[in-house]
Amino acid sequence: MSLDNVKDQQVIETSRFVLRPLRDSDSGLIAQYMSDERVARMTPSIPHPMPPGAVEAYVARAASATREEEIWAIDGTPDGGEELKGIISLKQMDRDQSEVSFWIAPLFWNTGLASEAVEALVSGNPLGNAAMFASVFQDNPASARVLIHCGFDYLGDAESFSVSRNANVPTWTYSRKL
Repeated sequence: MSLDNVKDQQVIETSRFVLRPLRDSDSGLIAQYMSDERVARMTPSIPHPMPPGAVEAYVARAASATREEEIWAIDGTPDGGEELKGIISLKQMDRDQSEVSFWIAPLFWNTGLASEAVEALVSGNPLGNAAMFASVFQDNPASARVLIHCGFDYLGDAESFSVSRNANVPTWTYSRKL
């Protein structure tokens, strides 16, 4: 895929990592982390097991000029760490709002990485939104704590379909005014 066709995506730098666009070379680590059932079960969209070609299609969609979601790699190389520690994304919604999603590789759980990545995305506000929303499965209180720590307010309960679980799963929904 030619990078000439990719519309510009903001890079967000912190002291520990950089949020940067995905690149083809990320496919191996994305496949390794996404194929971990612990990661897949906490997201609505990651299948388990991962079908052949799914990661490559995901990276290609992330780089497409017509993409509907901005997806960043959480790249730890500025701090001497791993090239990919997780993924964070924003999907544009109506009324000047976006939905934030993230997953962190299990190796980096409980390190503050998720909170720092969400806060960097909120502070950078690359889509210039007035508000951000996020939902987490109710059996994932760690992600709920990340959102609360980053200033998101609880809105209510709902449910989302989880591809890896092949079931509707109860969620908590949060928002943050920007």
